[in-house]
Amino acid sequence: MKVSHLLHSVQYATLTLEGWIVCPIIRLIFSLIYKSKSKCVDPIENPLCLMTAVDLAAKIRSREVTAEEVMQAYIERAKLVNKDCNFIVADRFQEALQEAKSVDRILDSKIRSEKYSTQNAPFLGVPTSIKEAFALKGMPQTSGLMIMKDYKASEDAPVVKRLRQAGMIPYMVTNVSELCMWYESANRLNGRTCNPYNTARIVGGSSGGEGCAVASGAAVTGLGSDIGGSIRMPSFFNGIFGHKPSVGLVPNEDQFPLPTGRDMELLTTGPMCRYATDLLPLLKVMSGPEAQLAKLDEKVDVKKLRFYTMYDDGGSLLVSHVEPEIKQAQHRVVTYLRDTLGVAVEEINLSKMKYSFEMWAAKMALSGGTDFATYMANFNGRVNCFVELLKWLVGRSNHTLPAIGLGMSQGLADLTPQTNRKNLEILKKLDEELKEILGDNGVLLYPTHPKVALYHNEPLFYPFNFAYTGLFNALAYPVTQCPLGLNSEGLPLGIQIVATPYNDRLSIAVAVFLERVFGGWVPPGTT
Repeated sequence: MKVSHLLHSVQYATLTLEGWIVCPIIRLIFSLIYKSKSKCVDPIENPLCLMTAVDLAAKIRSREVTAEEVMQAYIERAKLVNKDCNFIVADRFQEALQEAKSVDRILDSKIRSEKYSTQNAPFLGVPTSIKEAFALKGMPQTSGLMIMKDYKASEDAPVVKRLRQAGMIPYMVTNVSELCMWYESANRLNGRTCNPYNTARIVGGSSGGEGCAVASGAAVTGLGSDIGGSIRMPSFFNGIFGHKPSVGLVPNEDQFPLPTGRDMELLTTGPMCRYATDLLPLLKVMSGPEAQLAKLDEKVDVKKLRFYTMYDDGGSLLVSHVEPEIKQAQHRVVTYLRDTLGVAVEEINLSKMKYSFEMWAAKMALSGGTDFATYMANFNGRVNCFVELLKWLVGRSNHTLPAIGLGMSQGLADLTPQTNRKNLEILKKLDEELKEILGDNGVLLYPTHPKVALYHNEPLFYPFNFAYTGLFNALAYPVTQCPLGLNSEGLPLGIQIVATPYNDRLSIAVAVFLERVFGGWVPPGTT
């Protein structure tokens, strides 16, 4: 035991020293590479692109503005921002304008069907963006896979149908990482998406195109999915709100790729938006009749909640240390809750959290689902990722390096079933511990990511940093990512608000409260 402890201490000291010396050198190299490629998108000028989805719906319904005017405003903004950020995979702008005109005719008529009532169509005429991984009839659904380049969806995914039934009008599909399994949205088919606050930085993944669209004012809401942080990381890097719902609340069907085993337990579908006040109405629409599982209509008194905070994972050897400005932002929240709101906030230290990556990886490895190399071949055999790496080295591969690396490493994870089972035991105990602490009336404040938006390709040096979000997929907890302004470089900060299963309303209520206090989303180009 003493030898093991000594080895762990030496490893930790070595990696800490590496963090102090190697990481700043990496950052310097990337800053020099991208120095001339950095810019912020143009400020938002049309006030329609600064409104909440709820307010837009109300103004369209009251005829203060037409649905066509709203749609045209977002289309123009999307075209402008896309020149710098490359987030659009494909658009249906003309079809969306015609659908908006139809909404206007309906609202201007004297006789209206109950189908278009406020209750049944709460977002009538409001534009929405869709992650390209979801089926949207007539639109590409490739997830950045080259061999899927000609594929188009023949019908809408169930969650897209719910958005349409609520009156929303999809007008574009946005970029993702290859097969939605990396935290930078870049692929060989549709290219790389850039951060609207600094185009030299990443938007996150896999719902990175949605994060960029919403943050830049090119979309008022977005649809994302999350198996390891794919809603929350892009929301964090782009300074917006994103909610990973409890499992089973929102249908996952008709995504590509779709898990085939128990890894489906890690996947959730949820809303991304600029304003926290839109989260709950959007989640109610997306969840449909399943909304009752999470009692989404119950009011929440934030003052009566129990608050806990944890500033890092406790010292994982695989994950970066949390940057000081991220910790400072979280501390400002804790200070306000304690000193101004007058509630107790208990700082906790759960030692098992340092194994977040191992627990997530174990849950994935033992899920019995399709292996990644099979997805890469679109189920037509398997891609030999070792051969693919050689092809990549000479510029002949149709796959990205992160996808190749995942295909290679997944097989290695399958070779350690005993270790995986041990990590699942740790996960089970952590689940019990957290449920006892939080109960049905508590939330945990926790970093969304240890670093603000990295330079393009920089995530290759920090492949396990998604563990801060991935843990809660393994636990199947609902989590809301909440923006907390910008750091000294003008890049978004934020935190995760974590609740126990089917207590989504708690984390969302806290996000709404923090938005009022700290301002929430900061439009790019205004500081």
